[in-house]
Amino acid sequence: MKLSKSTHYALHTMLHLTLSHAEGHTSVSKLAGHQQVSTTYLSKILTKLVKAGLIVSVPGANGGYKLKANWKETTLLDVIQAVEGLPPIFDYCEDHNPSCIIQQSIQKAEKNFLEELGTMKIADLAEDARNVPHH
Repeated sequence: MKLSKSTHYALHTMLHLTLSHAEGHTSVSKLAGHQQVSTTYLSKILTKLVKAGLIVSVPGANGGYKLKANWKETTLLDVIQAVEGLPPIFDYCEDHNPSCIIQQSIQKAEKNFLEELGTMKIADLAEDARNVPHH
């Protein structure tokens, strides 16, 4: 399994917004500069996060993006779903036979993986990041 670059940028954007939430909203240019990605590319990702209800767009010349009101509940799975949707993570059996023991095992692992991502909150990652000494 490999997450797309868009998901990578979305997760890092959410972490950045969480770490800086006390500052209010953040411009797309600042978010893009932080990750060294084009504002056009990041804007498309931010639009998906807004549509998913994970962040709020602040309009105007001095606008930007900020976390939704209940941001502390946002999980890694929420962000991944906002960008990727929820296709099967693993492409396992060509015949998709429901009685295939390998397919059943992989589906169980996939379910456990998604459940685990659903427990990992961006706010907790931000707290961990604050406690890591920077070099």
